[in-house]
Amino acid sequence: MARSIGRSRTLEENTIDVVVAPKAPMAPTSSSRRRIEVVRTRTTMQSSPVVWSQCSTRSPEAYAAGHIPGAVSLPHATIDAAALASLPARALLVTYCWGPACNAAAKGAARIAELGRPVKEMIGGIDAWRAEGFPVEHGQPVPSDAA
Repeated sequence: MARSIGRSRTLEENTIDVVVAPKAPMAPTSSSRRRIEVVRTRTTMQSSPVVWSQCSTRSPEAYAAGHIPGAVSLPHATIDAAALASLPARALLVTYCWGPACNAAAKGAARIAELGRPVKEMIGGIDAWRAEGFPVEHGQPVPSDAA
């Protein structure tokens, strides 16, 4: 069972529950991560004092074709402790992929939760982000050794 860390904060009718997986290894469950909608993600990112890191769990090529501004490329199959070490330790990580038919965000969120980091999965993915008219950046990810 996941345990809550920190506090819940209410921001414009939005509540953020920061959760992490338990210390003992176990299969990820739906309670070890939370889901957040696209509009709520953007609103909260703009107004929240919480440090957020958007993580594109798609391939580096998909990231280059378009990603949420400021997002890092973190393909779900490459997520391990070393990959997460380059991200702010106290950041709430928000995973996203292509859209509802893609499960890379769920796989990435489950792996991040297993590693004990706070995480949310943004439902709808980059497709929903674009459909809302939110900005998208293009370009290659920065290699982790150059960051």
